[in-house]
Amino acid sequence: MKHAVVIVGGSAGGVQAAICTQKHHGIDDVLVIRQEDTVMVPCGIPYIYGTLRAVDKNVMPDKLLGAAKLKIGEVTAINREAKTVSLSSGEEIGYDKLVLATGSQPVQPPIPGMDKENVYAVRKEPEYLHRLYMAMDTAEHIVVIGGGFIGVEFADECRKRGHEVAIVEILDHCLELVCPKDLCVRAEDVLKASGVKVFTGNALKSIGGNDRAEYVTLNDGQQIKCDMVIVGIGVSPNNKLAAQAGLEIGPTGGIKVDEFQRTGDSNVFAVGDCAEKYSFYNGEPVPIRLASVATREAKIAAANLFSPRWRNVGTIGVFSTVVGDMAIAMAGLSDIQATKRGYDVVIGEAEAVSKHPGTMPDAKPMRVKLCFDRRSGKLLGGCACCTMSVGEVGNLIAAAIVNNMTIEQVALFPMGTHPWLTASPLAYQLTDAASNALHKVIKSS
Repeated sequence: MKHAVVIVGGSAGGVQAAICTQKHHGIDDVLVIRQEDTVMVPCGIPYIYGTLRAVDKNVMPDKLLGAAKLKIGEVTAINREAKTVSLSSGEEIGYDKLVLATGSQPVQPPIPGMDKENVYAVRKEPEYLHRLYMAMDTAEHIVVIGGGFIGVEFADECRKRGHEVAIVEILDHCLELVCPKDLCVRAEDVLKASGVKVFTGNALKSIGGNDRAEYVTLNDGQQIKCDMVIVGIGVSPNNKLAAQAGLEIGPTGGIKVDEFQRTGDSNVFAVGDCAEKYSFYNGEPVPIRLASVATREAKIAAANLFSPRWRNVGTIGVFSTVVGDMAIAMAGLSDIQATKRGYDVVIGEAEAVSKHPGTMPDAKPMRVKLCFDRRSGKLLGGCACCTMSVGEVGNLIAAAIVNNMTIEQVALFPMGTHPWLTASPLAYQLTDAASNALHKVIKSS
């Protein structure tokens, strides 16, 4: 059987590709092939364990696929000349256009003891995640390897269940790959205050015990007692299918694509974690793998299936998380990252209560920090904390970056304010941070 569009993979990128193919082209002859009976909401996985308390509360509904057909099966090969995909069942399916959304898999470091039965990676498989959930019921001491977003979120969720939790991070700070140092320190302070032990600047040397993990040993010789280890140190692209089909793989392991999400074969597109990402700032490959990036790429690929329409101008990492009662959002480059890239950085910061007047119920301080290039004036990145509304502030910063807004333009941003919803117009954090950066530039010129 042949279909107009075949999509391999049914997580965020695959679902969005199916939705937008139907919207853009009015095509109902879309087939989505995925291995899983049920698809997890990727970013919701840590919250299964402390907040949701059930795997089936973190499910992506199949109704999102609309009129697209769904087949459960494993694609084992692509024949680009015949324009077919082969399934493990022996079935062959033809396509006019093929979208690869095969995702990623957790990185498994070659560390002694990783094969012990109570050592878990952060997989997207419902049955595996349910086994982890059940095993957690009998665990008292949990060690989380990795202090990025997944590791921090898992630690915080395990803490909510009453477990004794420790995080081990090889870098000097948790969240260091994304957030500026002061925000990393704030997040660590919140974790420590909640009872999570934080071991930074230290790598995991081995996992000890008999058949099960009983302790971990760090590079400096410290040992941490545990009866469960959760490994969340990142992911690697699922590129095997594409590589076997002769498609080029990029430097970070993703399937090489152009600005229209096309691979080297004009009939084959790649989106999401399996696809190579290119920086908005300089076009260099970047290892940013997020569901939000996947859906954006899927929209672009769907629009371009039959002729180029939309370009991918490059990836801007936009991240957010919650640690305890502190929310964090970050978009673009931190000041350290920008300096390393050769920018002459100027920083603007502002803090004000999230509502006005400050006596309004639940008014809390919100801080915004923006990073600009002194020479061009363009916004390079920014972060916000600590109220739950900062996720949208991060998105607003990203919008300003991708539209090449300057210090003056952000300082004069036409904001709307309301006592229940925002800071005062006299102290609106985004515009005030830009104004403070602008004053620095004026004084130094």
